[in-house]
Amino acid sequence: MDVFDELLRGVRGSGAVFGRSVLRAPWSLRFTDRAYLTLCLPMRGGGWVVPEGGEPLRLEAGGAAIVRGPAPFVFTDAPANGTGAGRAGGVREVGRGVVPGASLAPEAAPGPGSGDPTVLLAAAYDVRAQVPQRLLRALPPALVVPGGQDCAPLRDYLEGQISGGRPGEQIVLDRLLDWLLVCTLRDWFDRPEADPPGWYGALGDQVAGPALRAMHADPAHPWTTAELAVRVGVSRTTLAKRFTELVGEGPVAYLTAWRMTLAADLLTRPELTVAAVARRVGYADAFGFSAAFKRLRGESPTAFRRAAATAGPVETAAPAG
Repeated sequence: MDVFDELLRGVRGSGAVFGRSVLRAPWSLRFTDRAYLTLCLPMRGGGWVVPEGGEPLRLEAGGAAIVRGPAPFVFTDAPANGTGAGRAGGVREVGRGVVPGASLAPEAAPGPGSGDPTVLLAAAYDVRAQVPQRLLRALPPALVVPGGQDCAPLRDYLEGQISGGRPGEQIVLDRLLDWLLVCTLRDWFDRPEADPPGWYGALGDQVAGPALRAMHADPAHPWTTAELAVRVGVSRTTLAKRFTELVGEGPVAYLTAWRMTLAADLLTRPELTVAAVARRVGYADAFGFSAAFKRLRGESPTAFRRAAATAGPVETAAPAG
């Protein structure tokens, strides 16, 4: 199983196009909708992404930016005083998926002297599931991946779909944006300035990689380090040492944390009892599962379920798993 695919399987946009925003200088958009992630795609032109309290990042057409919420951020043609939010007028608020004045309609011809516009698409993701957060919490507050990556043909197709008027237009746009999000994340983690979690690099290792994939393929199996070593074809000591060096913890500790992540998402499903969740993640009884869950997550499964049922927007300050 591809672990990267599994972690992002639940990340989906829904009606997430903010609009085909045709922006002519001076302009500044302030995103205040508290989305967990926002994907910004300038189809033409460019601007500066300014996370709250952070440095401006230049974003050109063909590139992509991902901004981690829920703090607001600014996309502007020219940062002012290092923040972009202090511009003298012209700041438009983006909330609930709406850019004032934005449209998915074809762009009108520019007037005399109006200059070349920036054309922006953006998608918001409210990621409440625990599984993708294991990957997404490893992201910086904002990141930019320049153009020239594998997704260029997809961008052209995306722009061609806008305002085509065909049935299912919105869901097609959502899925295309999901695809671009995954491409951008993959390209980011391959860049030298990225700081991916240990398990991400371990996936390509000949010793740790197969062990990781085995545990993700069947997390309920009663894996031991010895059994995983046999599957990989190395000694128990070799596997334990290599896995810990790359991932930062031993195979059994990693498996337990992964099971608790899966369990957290299963606990949000009211039709599943705690005992049923325990069985799905490899525990024979609810007592042992509850003890492990509380030890790793600081609260009982019942308390977690109760809190999740009334949770607001997801915060992102928790350490990466």
